[in-house]
Amino acid sequence: MHRLKTRAQFQAAMAGGVVSRTAHFALHRLVLQAAASAAAQPPGPGTLPAEQGPQALFAVPGVWMGAMAPKRWARRAVTRNAIKRQVYALGTALEPRLPPAAFVVRLRAGFDRRQFPSAWSDPLRQAVRAELQQLLARVAHPEALA
Repeated sequence: MHRLKTRAQFQAAMAGGVVSRTAHFALHRLVLQAAASAAAQPPGPGTLPAEQGPQALFAVPGVWMGAMAPKRWARRAVTRNAIKRQVYALGTALEPRLPPAAFVVRLRAGFDRRQFPSAWSDPLRQAVRAELQQLLARVAHPEALA
């Protein structure tokens, strides 16, 4: 699994659209073309060559993963960093099941501080993990789940 690093990569992946949502997260995906099929097809009139499009940001084929945990929804740095670590760990574990694409997992709502008073408690860790598994299971290859 490769990590998204630049702002352009995050923006390109998010422009692909939302493919899955849960109560707290949204999953954006940009489907990546195979390098061989992109090279075999010459660009037609009115289309951009592959080197100029969003595909050029992802030179290495495979699964690309990025995580966004805005301060608006997770005020504490401990919580933001732990959520990102959970995203990357789960992405690595599910990589064989995921199609070649660029994914961005975005925190879109905060966890209730009355229910989870600690910045990173075991119940919060389990709630985040369960929700991320549900989010990524929706885009995993069905034949790989069997």
